[in-house]
Order: sequence, then C-alpha cells, then structure tokens
Amino acid sequence: QDQLVESGGGSVQAGGSLRLSCATYGFPHRDVCMGWFRQAPGEERALIASISSRFLIKYSDSAKGRFTISRDNAQNTLFLQMNNLQDEDTAMYYCARGSDDSCGAFAVWGQGTQVTVSS
Repeated sequence: QDQLVESGGGSVQAGGSLRLSCATYGFPHRDVCMGWFRQAPGEERALIASISSRFLIKYSDSAKGRFTISRDNAQNTLFLQMNNLQDEDTAMYYCARGSDDSCGAFAVWGQGTQVTVSS
C-alpha cells in the first residue's frame, strides 16, 4: 500500500528556513511525479512544487525563488527547502504521489506537516 510520511515542519520566525522531507513506501518512487501541496485555514489545497522522474521541476508563483524541491530516488525521499519564509506561508504542507509522471494529477497524499511562520 502506498504511504507517504512528511516531517520537518515547525514554527519559525519570518525570514527563517525549514526543510521538509517526505519518505515514501510501497511504490516505485523513481517512476512517478512527486509534488508538494499546502493548505492554509479556509483555503483549498494547492500545488506549490512538482518534480518528475526526469527532474523536470515546476513551482507556483508563491514558491518560485524561495522554495526548492528535490528528490533522492535511492532513498525514496522527497524534499522541500523553504527559505525566507513569510507569514503567508503558514499552512499544512503535504507531499503527494503523482498518478503518473506527467504531474497532471496526484493520487495519494501524506498526513501533512504543519508550518507556522510568525513575524
């Protein structure tokens, strides 16, 4: 059974950094697109970064220039380095497995890790 487990969230002051990790189990990590989503209270879950098996990367406007997505296929782990965090980055962050390698749809999500930014 596919499983994704996020870690690395926490509380940080504005301008600080966090690195999120997502360990994956039960599927061929290296063959599918992986992504990071976030959901703030009262808002819909939104894709902020994705990376294909060929390391093609896309970012949302909110993540571009501050966040870096990466993957370690040998360790079946996905990462999100977040720098210069701002109040508006406060949200629950989820990693997700793509339905395939197109990054057009996602099939399985982890339980999430909370990121709280205070100024």
